[in-house]
Amino acid sequence: MRNLRVAMDVPARPDDALAQPTRARLFSVLGELRRPVGTEELAERLNMHPNGVRVHLERLRDAGLVSRERTRQARGRPRDMWMIAPGARPGGEAPSGYAELGRWLARVISPTKTSLRAVEATGREIGRELAPEGDCAAEEKLFAVLVSLGFHPRREADPGGGLTYRLCNCPYRDAVRESAEVVCVLHRGITRGLLDALAPKTKLAGFVVRDPYLAGCLIELRGELAVEGIERLREPV
Repeated sequence: MRNLRVAMDVPARPDDALAQPTRARLFSVLGELRRPVGTEELAERLNMHPNGVRVHLERLRDAGLVSRERTRQARGRPRDMWMIAPGARPGGEAPSGYAELGRWLARVISPTKTSLRAVEATGREIGRELAPEGDCAAEEKLFAVLVSLGFHPRREADPGGGLTYRLCNCPYRDAVRESAEVVCVLHRGITRGLLDALAPKTKLAGFVVRDPYLAGCLIELRGELAVEGIERLREPV
C-alpha cells in the first residue's frame, strides 16, 4: 500500500525561520515523516553533520515550529527526538489542509460513492495509509500525524480514565463550511484508520464536532494508546 505524503504549509516570507532553505527542508521532512525523528536520522536524510542540523532545529524550536522530546535509552544519554510543534503556525497563520483535503474528497465524492458510509470507509483507508512507521510509541505516532495535518492537538486526561485530543485548529475549516457532514465524516474515518494501523485494540470512544472557525473538536480514546498518552501527560516537562 502506498504512503500518502503530507506536510504542513511551508511559506517563504523573508522574515520567517523557514525562509532559510535547510530549515524549510527540515520542517518539510518532519511533516512528511509524521513521527518523532532523531537528530542523527535527520542529518542522514539531509546529508549533513548532526551538529549543523541541531543548530537549525534549535532555531526552528525558538520560532515555535518544532518541539523536542528526550527519549530514554537502555544505554547512554537520552536521545533528542524532534517533531512539528503542536501549535506551529508557519508563516504566522494557522495551517490549512485544503489542498490535500480536496484531493481526498475527489476520491470520495463520485457517482458510485455518495453515501456517508462510503465517505467514512474511504477515510479509513486513507488513515491506514497515513500511519507512519518507526520505533516510537503508537501514541506518539498518532499525535505526530495530527500535528503534521495541522490540527494543533492538545492531550487531555478525562475523568473516566481515557485520553482526549482537543484539536485547537481546523485545517479544513473552509471545506467544512461547504460540506460539514462529508468533511467531518471523512476525518472520523481517517482517525479510525490511523487507529486500525497503530493501535487496533484502542477504541474511538467519541468524536465531537465543533465550529471549525472556533475549533476545539474532540477525539476521545479508550485503551492501550490512551494509557500511553496519559502517562506522557504525567512526565515532567
